Amino acid sequence: MAILDWLKLPETKNIKDLDDPSATLLHREILLKKTFLKKFYEDVYRQFKNAVEKSETKTLVEIGSGGGFIKDVMPNVITSEILNIPGVDKVFSAMEMPFKDESVDAFFMLDVLHHFGEPRRFFKEAIRCLKPGGRIVMIEPANTSWARFVYRNFHHETFDPKAGWGLEKTGPLTQGNGAMPWIIFCRDKNIFEREFPDLKIITIRNHTPFSYLLSGGFTLRQLVPGFCYPAARAMEYLLSPANNLIGMFMTIILEKAK
Repeated sequence: MAILDWLKLPETKNIKDLDDPSATLLHREILLKKTFLKKFYEDVYRQFKNAVEKSETKTLVEIGSGGGFIKDVMPNVITSEILNIPGVDKVFSAMEMPFKDESVDAFFMLDVLHHFGEPRRFFKEAIRCLKPGGRIVMIEPANTSWARFVYRNFHHETFDPKAGWGLEKTGPLTQGNGAMPWIIFCRDKNIFEREFPDLKIITIRNHTPFSYLLSGGFTLRQLVPGFCYPAARAMEYLLSPANNLIGMFMTIILEKAK
């Protein structure tokens, strides 16, 4: 579409491979200079913090930290990536994590689960690492009418609600199915609960229909000035009764049995 070509950030036009660490470093630069997007991330990190009581004293791990800045909100979080990215604390696969049994209080993930080729392996590994009562807190794409329209028409990733749990292996960032979290926790909820009885679903909540779009994300220009962010969030609050129709993201909180 011509309008999307016009809106595209000039610095992203030369990105050839999203699995190259240089792409993540560019995303970090974009995130820190786009006021609207930065405020969106700050809200995400506050959601993470509020999901864990007394987070300052806990062992917390962010999986797939990318170019984020979670330590500005929670300095004690251990950041991680599967790629060797400067600035993260640890480099590892979420399928095989370098933590002792029952040593982690919470895992945080923003738009990460739907890139996992083998989510079952991750859940098993997370159960091993989590303390009893520990949590996995995720924010992932929602599967609402509005979200499906946006993700299928304006996003580079696959969005297929009819798919299974696995993914065709390409690269850690290029492989993905945005509908996977909905598939696992909504469509196949009974299967998840049967296979992983140690992980209780505490929260599934759709939200945030517009603010990320207005930010332009990591590929498009910011559509409104940064000072409009509080007004956009206020509008989203007023529209929250319709979030099951228009929410673009879903928050999922899992808790390991005590």
